[in-house]
Amino acid sequence: MSSSAISNRYCFLLKGFCEALDLGKVKRLHCRIVKTVVFPETILLNNLVHSYGRTDNLVYARRVFDHLPRPNMFSWNTILSAYSKSGDVASMWDVFESMPTRDGVSWNCVISWYAGRGMVFESVNMYNEMLRDGVENLNRITLSTMLLLASSRSCIDLGMQVHGHVVKFGFSGYMFVGSPLVDMYSKGGFIDAARWVFDEIPERNVVLENTMITGLLRSGFVRDSVMLFREMKERDSISWTAMITGYVQNGLEIEAIDFFREMISGGFAADNFTFGSILTACGAVIALNEGRQVHSFVIKTDHANNIFVGSALVDMYCKCNRIPYAERVFDRMPSKNVISWTAMIVGYGQNGRSEDAVEAFSDMLRYGTDPDEFTLGSVISSCANLASLEEGTQFHCRAIISGFIAYLTVSNALVTLYGKCGCLDDSHRFFCEMSIKDEVSWTAMVSGYAQFGRATDTIDTFEDMIALGLKPDAVTLIGVLSACSRAGLVERGRKYFKSMVSEHGITPIADHYTCMIDLFSRSGKLHEAKAFIENMPFSPDAFGWATLLSSCRLHGNTEIGKWAADSLMELDPHNPASYVLLANIFAAEGKWDNVAHLRKGMRDKAIRKEPGFSWIKHQNKLHIFSADDQLSPFLDKIFAELDRLYPLIVQEGYVPDIGSVLHDVEESEKMKMLSRHSERLAIAFGLLSVPCGLPIRVFKNLRVCGDCHNATKYISKVTQRDILVRDAVRFHLFRDGACSCGDFW
Repeated sequence: MSSSAISNRYCFLLKGFCEALDLGKVKRLHCRIVKTVVFPETILLNNLVHSYGRTDNLVYARRVFDHLPRPNMFSWNTILSAYSKSGDVASMWDVFESMPTRDGVSWNCVISWYAGRGMVFESVNMYNEMLRDGVENLNRITLSTMLLLASSRSCIDLGMQVHGHVVKFGFSGYMFVGSPLVDMYSKGGFIDAARWVFDEIPERNVVLENTMITGLLRSGFVRDSVMLFREMKERDSISWTAMITGYVQNGLEIEAIDFFREMISGGFAADNFTFGSILTACGAVIALNEGRQVHSFVIKTDHANNIFVGSALVDMYCKCNRIPYAERVFDRMPSKNVISWTAMIVGYGQNGRSEDAVEAFSDMLRYGTDPDEFTLGSVISSCANLASLEEGTQFHCRAIISGFIAYLTVSNALVTLYGKCGCLDDSHRFFCEMSIKDEVSWTAMVSGYAQFGRATDTIDTFEDMIALGLKPDAVTLIGVLSACSRAGLVERGRKYFKSMVSEHGITPIADHYTCMIDLFSRSGKLHEAKAFIENMPFSPDAFGWATLLSSCRLHGNTEIGKWAADSLMELDPHNPASYVLLANIFAAEGKWDNVAHLRKGMRDKAIRKEPGFSWIKHQNKLHIFSADDQLSPFLDKIFAELDRLYPLIVQEGYVPDIGSVLHDVEESEKMKMLSRHSERLAIAFGLLSVPCGLPIRVFKNLRVCGDCHNATKYISKVTQRDILVRDAVRFHLFRDGACSCGDFW
């Protein structure tokens, strides 16, 4: 066999070992070459250098290169490429500087090294050096590399200059250059330029067309992207995935699901990105059945263990309110990353399981996964929902230490946290310290003030937001309208409600209408509230009717109260609010037969009133109390404290509101029942446990009743303690005999 044939045989073997990344076989073949070939050809030695470079043995690659008797351009480029891919920049530069001559491949190695690391200045310098060395070095790979760099770093000016070179040196018709040009312009928002480049390329392939489709969808041109997609002579899975992803990004989830069906029926294979996008679509429109079908397809196509798909499945099930399914998928994932954990934590928070969210965050840290800004923002939001100030402040410290405090996701969550925990001054202080604020930041502040009933601050903050040119959303207006409602600002509330559509383009939803019902009702304008309801485009929800009914009880209007109660019973026959609130109205009028009739109706229909609970956190332990509690180990001390306080608050002017007791019993028994309400037990526990100088923070699942509200004012006066009560609707800060709500709640 001739030496040339032997070299070809060995080169063929090296190629196979190289593709398998089998360093051991490369070494053994090298030994055989040394033993059997006296004067190996340069091409064989070049292949050895390349094989050692591919298998990450740069020491051997350099030794073979250094013993080359006559290294050619391919030899130099091979060792240069090996150093470039390994990241050994010092050795790469040593080889590059030592080269007797350079060609386009040599320059591309160095330019690609800098571009791959996003080093724009260095890449541009090397590009210019290459042009000075000779325009013949320029090729489509160089231009594509520079365009991809400009696209990834949003350097549109650089991309346009490179585009000038594309035109000047005759590369305009190359699809390899056209795709990154289209991508660069579309990412920069210059979709017309991207279209012009696309139209100028005479021959197109599926890669170029996929890039154009992605650019059109990114810019919101859905119809144009569909037209181009339908005109494509050849489509691949990437084409379909681009369309599905684009539909989701443009809020067209139903269309995305339809496209996925068409894709599968056409025999195209879905990949991780396809499944991720379609699961996001299913979650967004709560399409549980479709999501479960996609899940089955994921298992069938062996993508279930992919971390990206698994995270998307967790997110989908959480959005569809199927937490047990999400937990099952999450627990079966062979590996988890920060995205997986965040999906589970966010899911818990969105489904009212904030305690589980905090616990999952602790598990994530225990398993060695560091949170990102989204994880931290989500767990802080869960602390806000729990009104857990202690844990929330710990996460605040973590945000400072980790540097995530600068991210809006975290900062906005902290503003909300302190607002929901009743630390409104801290919330405002942190808000003022934020260097960047968005609509969410301002809305968090508006909502915080609104919950405290600080109508003036709510309105001033809202007006400042508008003056800065920021666009409020539906949540912002709920805060503003509820503040007007709690302060009795009827005309202001009416004005803001009208401005929703005319000035801000917001279509009112049920919550906005409920705020207006509350606004009229609280102010005693019950007939106006009734007229407002009759002119609504849809009937109020259960909360809206309950709001009117509650005000009817407060103002003693039996006629409208009966109308509201009947409407609520018709809408939600098993809602206890209609029975309880109407019973309150009858009880206040002494109509005990009517009260008994309502109670019998509740028993016959197995309707139970939601029990009232109040809780207070002390020394990292949650103490929960119910009305007339018999379980707490501190009851003797609590009752003794309440008995001690009673004559003191009576002396200050407290008079029990026995009319609010819905039982036809003796007056003394009614007074005893009032004194055993859950918030009073919690407040007494706080007075016994929380050191003087610190506020007592009590939380409640229902609204504060009128008598407890009145009693707490006097308790704050005689004890000289700040008492913060967060009920189901708002905050009440009791201080020196007054409440922050101004007795209007």
